[in-house]
Amino acid sequence: MKNVLITGADGFIGSHLTELLVRQGYQVKALSQYNSFNYWGWLEDVDCLADIEVLSGDVRDPHYCRKITAGVDTVFHLAALIAIPYSYAAPDSYVDTNVKGTLNICQAALDNGVDRVVHTSTSEVYGTAQYVPIDEKHPLQPQSPYSASKIGADAMAMSFFNAFGLAVTIARPFNTYGPRQSARAVIPTIISQIASQLKQIRLGDVTPTRDFNYVADTCRGLLALARSDKAIGETVNIGSNHEISVGDTLALIRELMHSDVEFMTDEQRIRPERSEVFRLWCDNGKIREMTGFQPEYSLRAGLQATIDWFTRPENLAKYKAGIYNV
Repeated sequence: MKNVLITGADGFIGSHLTELLVRQGYQVKALSQYNSFNYWGWLEDVDCLADIEVLSGDVRDPHYCRKITAGVDTVFHLAALIAIPYSYAAPDSYVDTNVKGTLNICQAALDNGVDRVVHTSTSEVYGTAQYVPIDEKHPLQPQSPYSASKIGADAMAMSFFNAFGLAVTIARPFNTYGPRQSARAVIPTIISQIASQLKQIRLGDVTPTRDFNYVADTCRGLLALARSDKAIGETVNIGSNHEISVGDTLALIRELMHSDVEFMTDEQRIRPERSEVFRLWCDNGKIREMTGFQPEYSLRAGLQATIDWFTRPENLAKYKAGIYNV
C-alpha cells in the first residue's frame, strides 16, 4: 500500500496519521475540506507538509471522490462531522457527510480498483454500555444523530465488502485525545481552561466513564489494521481496555497542571437525558489477536504530552477557552 489517501487529513486524528504514514515511507495524498481561504486545517502544523500532496475538496461530491482515489492503493477514510452537540442542531448535515460521503468514497474506491479501505467508526455507536468491556458484538444504540449517522456509515462501508468484495475494514476507535484536538472534547476543554487561568472549570456531566486513548496509539492501531489481511471484512475496536470517569480525569489533569481550580456544571454542556452515553470501556482483544497491537501511552503519559502541547502560548492562542465549543 505504497500510495495512500487520507480523507479528513486536516482534522485532529487525520493530521497525526498523515505524519505517521510519511515517517513509515508512504506516499500520502491528504484531503482537506475545501474552503476559499486555501486553509488546510491542522495540516498547516504537520512536520511533513513538504512531503505530502494536499488536496482541497469534499467527500460529499462523488465525482471528486472518483478523481482523488485514482492510483491509490489504500484509503484511510476519516472525513466526518463529529461534534455530537451540533448534530442535534443540524442532523441532515451529518447524513450528507458521514453516510453519503462514505458511500462516495467506497464507490470511488471500487471503481478505481483500490486495494484497501479503512473506514473510521466511533465508540459512540455502542451507546451506553449494556455490558463491559465492550466488544465488537455489543448492540449498536443511536443515542444522538451523530452516532446514528456513523452507524449508517459503517453499514454502508460494510455493504461494499459484502456486495462487491471491496476490501473494507471498519476501525472503531474509542475516545482519542491529544495535541490538536478540538475544544469540543472534554480533555482539551479542561486543559485549555486551566491554562487560560480561568477561576472555574465549566463542564457538563462528569460522571460518565470513557476509554481514553492517546492519538499516537489510535493512529498506530489504524495502520496495524490496514496491514492485516485478517481485518478485511471485520469491525475492530481500538482502545486501551481501561475506563475512567470524566471527574477522575479532571482530577488527574488538575494534579498534572498543579491546579486547584474549581469545577462547576454548565447546563448548556449537558446532553439530553436519553442521549448521554454514560459508560464506554473497550475490549481490545480482537485487535491484539489480529495484529499484536498494544497501546504504548498510559493515560498519565498521554495527558502530560497533551498538556505540554496545549500550554505552549502559540498553541493555546488557537483556542477560545471562555466559549463553549459546540
